[in-house]
Amino acid sequence: MTQDSTFADHFSGQAEGYARHRPGYPEALFAALAEISPARLRAWDCGCGNGQVARGLATHFSEVVASDPSATQLEQRDTAHAIGYLQALAAPAPLATASCDLIAVGQALHWFPFDAFYAEARRVLRPGGVLAGWCYSLLRITPPIDTLINRFYRDRLGPWWPTERALVDGGYRDLPFPFTELKAPSLTIEVDWDLTQLGGYFATWSAYRRCRDETGLDPLPGLLTQLSVPWGDPQQPRRVRWPLHFRVGRR
Repeated sequence: MTQDSTFADHFSGQAEGYARHRPGYPEALFAALAEISPARLRAWDCGCGNGQVARGLATHFSEVVASDPSATQLEQRDTAHAIGYLQALAAPAPLATASCDLIAVGQALHWFPFDAFYAEARRVLRPGGVLAGWCYSLLRITPPIDTLINRFYRDRLGPWWPTERALVDGGYRDLPFPFTELKAPSLTIEVDWDLTQLGGYFATWSAYRRCRDETGLDPLPGLLTQLSVPWGDPQQPRRVRWPLHFRVGRR
């Protein structure tokens, strides 16, 4: 999303894969957000994608509303929970003034028009309400595997990453955040995946899709062949970890 409120859509083309292959967040994340919220009446998952964050919040808040500009992403939403989904940009927000205790933005804040979104966040939050944005950086498995993934990420796909990705690589340290900051939880996403599942995750990367589409060459099979050496049995699950990086503030 850019400052002129247009929508830079990097993910609609892989919405189904995003829903199937992106890792979920630990329950401890949602418990921590509920703990620091002034109340647990209403939470807004902004830039919700297929609703991963909204589903976690639904166990802690009386009402959850989730918004995303991509209709294709919203088609992949989980309808098992009572969540109000809206197709909408981050700003202007289709929500009433002082109507939310918490605004949560998972792996999406770097796409937003910062000034416009932060103004809307202040408007939508109740006094004392909390804005929490976070991202997860490059995954870690074992040093020999990590070396190959790092090379693929930076050298092979480097030219195709959007410029906003630099904010994620920096752990959101360089992200503008004009709020009174709160201490963020120290959390990590952890899953046990085999090599095929890991490949499915790589296929959701926007830079991978752009590289493949613009060059006509698929770089992923070569990476998986390289990874098969340090991995061993491709059906053997390995622990995959993503550190989470937060910016959390109170209105």
